[in-house]
Amino acid sequence: MTAIGTTTGIDARTDARTVVVNYVNAVAEGDLETVVASFAEDATWTYPGDLPLSRVWEGRDAIVGDFLGGAGALFAPGCTPEVALVNAFADGEQVLAEWTSKGITLNGHQYDNRCAGIFTVRDGKITSVREYADTQHVERTLFG
Repeated sequence: MTAIGTTTGIDARTDARTVVVNYVNAVAEGDLETVVASFAEDATWTYPGDLPLSRVWEGRDAIVGDFLGGAGALFAPGCTPEVALVNAFADGEQVLAEWTSKGITLNGHQYDNRCAGIFTVRDGKITSVREYADTQHVERTLFG
């Protein structure tokens, strides 16, 4: 029996669940170097809805700099969103991760969202993400 969070016979550097857990924890810790290194150069991130952030973001630089960086800029100065991993499940190269994100927005609203993402990991890098979140809450708090 393998303890939760450990792998047997799998290279932990490229194990899909480990890659995603390390990525989410890096976001939580503000570790930009690990965040950038987590993505394949041609990765995609799909964000739902009809918000200014909603679309398929293509390429590591657009994901990290424009999408994630752009979302971070919607929070009050000095108020880095608090991100916490809730759980992660893996089946081969697919990982379902759930996390919370909390903070005070530029317009003074309390942002408190529970998000989920389906990550695809190949060769130790995230190649795609499909994120699901309460987009009405995002619209009210970040863009309202």
